[in-house]
Amino acid sequence: MKKFSRVSPFSLSSALIRTLTASSSSSTTNFSLKNVTKSNFEETLIDLTNHVKAADFVAIDLEMTGVTSSPWRESFELDRYDIRYLKVKDSAEKFAVVQFGVCPFRWDSFKNSFVAHPHNFYIFPRQELPTDGPPYEFLCQTSSIEFLAKYQFDFNECIHEGVSYLSRGQEDEALSRLNSVYNGKWKNTNEVRDVPLTNVADILFSERMKNRLSDWHDMLLLNRSAALPSDVKSKQQFETIFFSMHPALRLNGFTVHQLKLIELVTRKHFKDLVFVRAYDESSFLQKLVVYVESDNDKINLMEMIKNESYQQARRKIKAAAGVRHVIDLLSAENKLIVGHNCFLDMAHMYHKFIGPLPSTIEEFVLNISKPFPQIVDTKILLNADLSLQRRMKKASTSLASAFSLLCPEIASGKSSDVAGQPSVKVEVQVDDMRSSNWNSGAKHEAGYDAFMTGCVFAQACSHLGIDFSYEKVVNSENLQKYANLLYVSWNMGDVINVSSGDVKEIPVMNSVKRRFLNISHPNIVLIWGFPSKLKASEIRKCISNVFGIYSIAGIYELDETAVFVQFTNADLAAKFLALKEKVETSDDSISVLHPLSKLLEGGKTCAAGYEIYKDICSSPISKVLFADQAEAIGIKWKTKLIEPEELTDKTAIPSPSPGSCRATKSNQSVFDKILYTPDYESNKVTNLCNS
Repeated sequence: MKKFSRVSPFSLSSALIRTLTASSSSSTTNFSLKNVTKSNFEETLIDLTNHVKAADFVAIDLEMTGVTSSPWRESFELDRYDIRYLKVKDSAEKFAVVQFGVCPFRWDSFKNSFVAHPHNFYIFPRQELPTDGPPYEFLCQTSSIEFLAKYQFDFNECIHEGVSYLSRGQEDEALSRLNSVYNGKWKNTNEVRDVPLTNVADILFSERMKNRLSDWHDMLLLNRSAALPSDVKSKQQFETIFFSMHPALRLNGFTVHQLKLIELVTRKHFKDLVFVRAYDESSFLQKLVVYVESDNDKINLMEMIKNESYQQARRKIKAAAGVRHVIDLLSAENKLIVGHNCFLDMAHMYHKFIGPLPSTIEEFVLNISKPFPQIVDTKILLNADLSLQRRMKKASTSLASAFSLLCPEIASGKSSDVAGQPSVKVEVQVDDMRSSNWNSGAKHEAGYDAFMTGCVFAQACSHLGIDFSYEKVVNSENLQKYANLLYVSWNMGDVINVSSGDVKEIPVMNSVKRRFLNISHPNIVLIWGFPSKLKASEIRKCISNVFGIYSIAGIYELDETAVFVQFTNADLAAKFLALKEKVETSDDSISVLHPLSKLLEGGKTCAAGYEIYKDICSSPISKVLFADQAEAIGIKWKTKLIEPEELTDKTAIPSPSPGSCRATKSNQSVFDKILYTPDYESNKVTNLCNS
């Protein structure tokens, strides 16, 4: 006889859940990523801490209010790496971050997939502390604001609910000010300063307060239960309470000036009453007149209030650090940070959350490696690895393009059976919701872009042969040769090794198909302030008529008021400047017939060697036109001759010799593979930040 086993309701329920899960796994699940504002920041930070601690790596992305403060500050192919840093520094200092995307990725060995936790922090530099100084200011670039609006960025949410922040430097400064204020404020708290009252209204008010306090004081001593004044207004202004086991009057509805007068009356006329400001349990600042029984009682009370006020102020400063706590978390956990073309992102993170940006790129790379010792730029991976280049099929290495080509299943939310292209599985978890086929529908939000960056990185690691089940990503030898390499300038191909701390020993690789080959900065002269009607081709003709048609290797417009002229050698550049100065200062009437006279027409044409470009870029001033910028920073001369030491390229970066700058053989091979980019077709300055 056949036996039938009894099936429990729990087994049926579990089976039903598995069936429903399996049937829905092929469909896309839509739920929002974790949006974080000041209302849910503290609870989110607790959850995020757990996710980061368990993560194998953390992907980041930022949304800003702009990129360039002036057209001539755009990334330009003739920019030397140190000048490119100055432009990035200017951008990070002048524009605000409005969204910070943080997405921890943890490998789940049981499901053989990553679990991602995308977080989208709305950020606004709100003035949270009364001692912050002047209000924060930042620039907005029209194109950036239009871009954010196009993708439904919630500006109201950002401004009203965005989480504020303090950098470590700002927090240290605030704590230092707090210590100074409290040491000075409480040191002289018992000194009675008799301020002469010359205003009739102040005299009458002070006398009235003296009588009110005297009545309350006398009633208190008689029956320990002081009666309130009879009229309604007085009842609202004077409220008898107990403060730290002491009878007290809480003062309501008085102006700052009136409270000061009450404080003076109390100090001058009542030895057993003391005026204090103290926070209640709701962190509301109360103004009180408190009864004390002795001098020792008064001293103890004031010491207690001082300590409580000091701790409350410290808590406010710590709370004002806001999003900075996320940076502290990433740094403390020593997590691998992954970004896409993230040099500008790292500059923003340093400036907003750590401290003022250093003046040189050498200092910056040394400083950024302390809080973030492990950084990987996915754009480096996509350009350095041949198998990934073939997978990308020479397509754009922008984040969106890389995500759709390398992670088609995740991008579409559908299963893909493309032969020979195994993909890394990624599940998304937001609070209690989890899906392996997720689509938030939130394009160009920092949290979603961080998620895409992490997915691209995971897929790239798989192509590099990293087995997530057997080794930690951060420890993989296959990844180490790409770690801490960042593009200083994507369109130039300048790559910097953050971990070395010595930029001069890091090779700056040039694109094989770049328009500007064999750039030698000592050969370059910067000319600005020439007649507006003069075109670049006419400037070339003026100079060629003097030095010959083969004297100029190229001429490139910085903007409508300035051009770079690259001579074929540094000697010609120096001779041009010397001749320009001679023609300008000559009283000879024949000088008006000189071939350079057309260039010098109007008497405002200025010229100098390439180093002056660095001086101008380092200024915090940002005028729209380059000629106006030069004037604004105080340049009065018309020609600056090239000094002998400028005839050699002081910042030329040679390929590292074996054993130098921590470069390895594998590291050098990465440099050799990087940057096979298409030709650019125009001389216009192009912004390629975060592409």
